[in-house]
Amino acid sequence: MDLSAILYFLCLISTASIRINADEFNVLDFGAAGDGNADDSMAFIKAWNNTCSATAKSPTMVIPKGKTFLVRPITFAGPCKSSDITIMGVDSLQIDGSGTIDGRGKAWWDISCKINKKEGCIKLAPTVLKFDRCNNLRMNNMNFINSPQTHVTLMGCNGVEFGFLSIQAPGTSPNTDGIHIQASSNVYIHNAHISDGDDCISIGDNTSNINITQVDCGPGHGVSIGSLGKDGGEVHVENITVSNINFKGTTNGARIKTWQVGKGTVKHIVFSNLNFTDVENPIIIDQHYCDVADSCKETDTGVHIDDVLYAQSFGTSKTEVAINLNCSSSSPCTNIIVDTIQLKPANPGQRVISSCNNANGQSKGTDQPKCCF
Repeated sequence: MDLSAILYFLCLISTASIRINADEFNVLDFGAAGDGNADDSMAFIKAWNNTCSATAKSPTMVIPKGKTFLVRPITFAGPCKSSDITIMGVDSLQIDGSGTIDGRGKAWWDISCKINKKEGCIKLAPTVLKFDRCNNLRMNNMNFINSPQTHVTLMGCNGVEFGFLSIQAPGTSPNTDGIHIQASSNVYIHNAHISDGDDCISIGDNTSNINITQVDCGPGHGVSIGSLGKDGGEVHVENITVSNINFKGTTNGARIKTWQVGKGTVKHIVFSNLNFTDVENPIIIDQHYCDVADSCKETDTGVHIDDVLYAQSFGTSKTEVAINLNCSSSSPCTNIIVDTIQLKPANPGQRVISSCNNANGQSKGTDQPKCCF
């Protein structure tokens, strides 16, 4: 299939190479100026087409160091002819380098409906880098700044490793998630620094076997599973592990959020070894998620959340309810385990409590605040 790896980016400042498992195809050789002003989109397309059609074992597209490339949203499409590439598009793709991809998002943020609800405002904006149906994908040592919306998206991918990434946008920038994972499996994200105006990492529907570790998150909305089930669809999310995360100044920490009209299951989830500093909602399950606050109504459906472990996590909460397990009355949460969670108030004189609504489970170890099961 052709649209196996779709890369949207607006401005690159670089040493980056896109490698397919070694003939080299340098974008400068195809007419790129690299001055930050000239449109280098066609040069990138030509360099990619030559890389993709090369029959060498490991053809490489080279984006050279020390240049700034202005590029429109473009598509890098497969299948490619390299012997290590399968017919399902651009598999075995490697991206490595210390370059920066700058989405120049401020102009988009200024007309976002989340900031400016005037006539003509927009709800959707470009994603800087999107991978669609890529397998055996590796990306390391890249920097992303100021995406118009989500910085990096995985859609329908299997066997992915992202490491040593930096993603930066203002905390006030709308919908600028760091990494969004959708309909993907066997994803490993490690050693990342993410600050943005939405979730540092969000996990969507039809995902499984996701391992996220060694991430600094903040500002932002935390690490979220969801939102799930918005249109009443069947949800399937399982085997998600989030560990060794430093949350600093985020609106949420470890979050699961579902719409009341959703169905299906979220199961086998682990949040462990988390550190919270001045976090508003360190641990939260919100099964009453909707677009307009306080407008949700109970329904006879709900996503079933089962087998969730919160363990060995410490820090400070800016809100009184540090542990908030607000589950569905139609499909209560089951087998929730809280094991050695120590949360203190961020502000002097404040207390911290836990709150449970339709949540069933058990507390282990020494927990503060005492769990509400």
